[in-house]
Amino acid sequence: MRSRRSVLAVPGSSPRFLEKAQSLPVDEVFLDLEDSVAPLVKDEARKNVVTALREGDWTGKTRVVRVNDLSTQWTYRDVIEVVEGAGDKLDCLILPKVQDSTEVVWLDTLLTQIEKTMGLGVGRIGIEAQIENARGLVNVDAIAGASRRLEALVFGPADFMASVNMRTMVVGEQPPGYTEGDAYHYILMRLLMAARMHDLQVVDGPYLQIRDVEGFKRVAGRAAALGFDGKWVLHPSQVEAANEVFSPTQQDYDHAELILEAYDYYTTVEKRGAVMLGDEMIDEASRKMALVVVAKGRAAGLSRTKTFSPES
Repeated sequence: MRSRRSVLAVPGSSPRFLEKAQSLPVDEVFLDLEDSVAPLVKDEARKNVVTALREGDWTGKTRVVRVNDLSTQWTYRDVIEVVEGAGDKLDCLILPKVQDSTEVVWLDTLLTQIEKTMGLGVGRIGIEAQIENARGLVNVDAIAGASRRLEALVFGPADFMASVNMRTMVVGEQPPGYTEGDAYHYILMRLLMAARMHDLQVVDGPYLQIRDVEGFKRVAGRAAALGFDGKWVLHPSQVEAANEVFSPTQQDYDHAELILEAYDYYTTVEKRGAVMLGDEMIDEASRKMALVVVAKGRAAGLSRTKTFSPES
């Protein structure tokens, strides 16, 4: 699994932003051809994106392009021009506003044809499916299982809020009058269940109040607490916050590493299945939980500060 704690959106129509994005410490960058690009400059944006992928330094980042959705006239040219022009420099495509599984199958099929034509490894380019309306959410189980290329589901909150007539203009915030619980809880959990059923990652969408870092942390923390892998960022001020929120703390990471080491020792050397680590009982379920934290910690670049020693 790629690390997707912070996913930076960059308009493909802006060479300046495309250059700036290369220096930011994000896990993933997606070069956008959809909502952030005006219709009259779609063709120019494609060329900018291909040039940025081929000539830019994206070291350490997952390189992604968001194409236009399938209700538009631009999608097929987006895929063909970007993959033919820079497919060897591309990790994934984001398909927005996905409403049913046939859209993912379409993209998978087109990618396979281009990869064969261009001599690229078939299946190497992944897909992220963005869920942005009620129909997409209702069909999300089928969407998540539609292609072996799928790597992640992405929540698109602004379009989704519009599609269900949610009564708020502040993306990600609770609608006025909703005083009990969280208006987004069902949506986020529905995406999470579909993603995990098919071993996919799941990423929360953007928080549009880009100068409100505390608000971003609060909304990101909600998704992280449920188990989401990351969140879109729209501004450099949100990057550090996303990386922090979606990384385990040093204490949790060390504890998870200790659980794995202790469990391995006790099950192989002493041949016991349920044992104590200090005051905590650990077993196979503990090991599975620790694996999740350790994977995220290692992806975040954390290093251990504690080591295990068997109790005498």
